[in-house]
Amino acid sequence: MTDSRDQEPAEDFSALLGASLEASDSTPAVGDRVRGELLAVGREDSSVALGPGREGVVATADFRDAEGKVSVSAGDVLDLYVTSVRNGQVRLSANPTDKNIAEDLKEAFELRRPVEGRVVEVCKGGLRVSVKGKSAFCPISQIDVKRTETGAEHVGRTYAFLLTELAEKGAVVSRRKLLEEEQGRAADAFLASNPDGSVVTGTVARLEKFGAFVELVPGVEGLAHVSELAWSRVESPSDLLSVGQSVSVKLLKRETVEGRLKIALSLKQVAERPARPAAPAVEDPWSKYAPGRVVEGKITRKEPYGLFVQLEPGVVGLLHQSKTEDAPDFSFDRQKVGETISVQVAEVKLSERRISLELPRDTGAEEWRKQQEESGPPSAMAELFKAALEKKKR
Repeated sequence: MTDSRDQEPAEDFSALLGASLEASDSTPAVGDRVRGELLAVGREDSSVALGPGREGVVATADFRDAEGKVSVSAGDVLDLYVTSVRNGQVRLSANPTDKNIAEDLKEAFELRRPVEGRVVEVCKGGLRVSVKGKSAFCPISQIDVKRTETGAEHVGRTYAFLLTELAEKGAVVSRRKLLEEEQGRAADAFLASNPDGSVVTGTVARLEKFGAFVELVPGVEGLAHVSELAWSRVESPSDLLSVGQSVSVKLLKRETVEGRLKIALSLKQVAERPARPAAPAVEDPWSKYAPGRVVEGKITRKEPYGLFVQLEPGVVGLLHQSKTEDAPDFSFDRQKVGETISVQVAEVKLSERRISLELPRDTGAEEWRKQQEESGPPSAMAELFKAALEKKKR
């Protein structure tokens, strides 16, 4: 009885031998991509083993670097391209053929796989780009996500492009589409990790009368309304900020309006709110008017029993008619509303908001009365003094 384990190696060997013979019988065609082991490196040509009993030849120059040194050695396994098959000799190259390039470009176009391209020159409407040695066209609007005038600054640079059109006459590429996709992924990651209420750092992108637009990450902007720039009043955002300035902002709210993401930001809520100054003590205007104080006021109302006199807005006192009888030079009947008169505070009742007024006293007459009360009946000199005072009043 034969052990099944003894049969497995024989079966595997048979399969490998069959594959080997099949490979040796097949003839490579121009444009095929093949893999082989480097057998020897010669001055002009190098030999490569392509399978049992089959070899290929590749120019050694394909393996020399800029300094002329060969970068490979015998035993290396290389991916090469068939350039010709003549009289049984297979010529290979490390560089793809036009057929390989065409197939690669078609595959990249169908799978939307980025290709590498070098911007060669500025042309009408855009830029000429070299992709795998083939010329492609990039419209000026597709070289970047930001506005580009001529595109001269991109000449000589190598970027990843997306093939948007592919035909026999040429190809059209776009760098912008890849950048937008990259920005979209970065924006999604940013918004997922920074919910509303988060404080982040951004760059002032542009200033408007109504606020400042701040770039949070490439492709994501938010608006800080002018009312959210500072705790104090801001007349114009340019008084406080400048384009390109780095700022810390708080994410207030995000919403999608007509398919566009809008983010509300705040600069002032990141900073501490300044303490309000203590309110000054309010002085009671009624307390300023002490008895004996002489002030000027305006007659605001006239009644048979007296005059209402405004000493200041909100403070009105009453000059009773009886307080004017001892003043012969003051005629109560001739007083009119709107006129200004001099009065003296007689009494103040703060709790009742009442001020009683009188006419200003003549200090000379008061002194004379006091002396008369203290010395008894008036003398001749006193009579003369009294007469002089009376004449002065007239």
